[in-house]
Amino acid sequence: MITWFTTVSLVIAVTAGAIALVSGVRGTPPRDLTVLSTLAVEAVLLVQLVIAIVQPIVGNAPVGDPLEYWMYLVTALLMPPAVVVWAIVDKTRWGTLALGGVSLSVAVMIIRMAYIWNGA
Repeated sequence: MITWFTTVSLVIAVTAGAIALVSGVRGTPPRDLTVLSTLAVEAVLLVQLVIAIVQPIVGNAPVGDPLEYWMYLVTALLMPPAVVVWAIVDKTRWGTLALGGVSLSVAVMIIRMAYIWNGA
């Protein structure tokens, strides 16, 4: 993984999670800001998918278990779209809190993927 992109990904995921959690605690239903910030997390993960395909080709293969890395990445890619559908269906504060929870979960998964890739 590219270190600066990992940092950018973490900032986006944690920011999206914080925005949604604060909105959810305030009782705000899902709105454009919370849903679009969660979709920004998905966009970052799609870029990470491309990076994960290209990096081994150019000589930066993962040091850790590639299967474990790919399982984290695929799972992380599936979570934001699923929770966005949930938030669209569930127009209560719980939909907003779910958006925040998934974004923060993805942030943890990004950290774990970086450890796997770099062998730490």
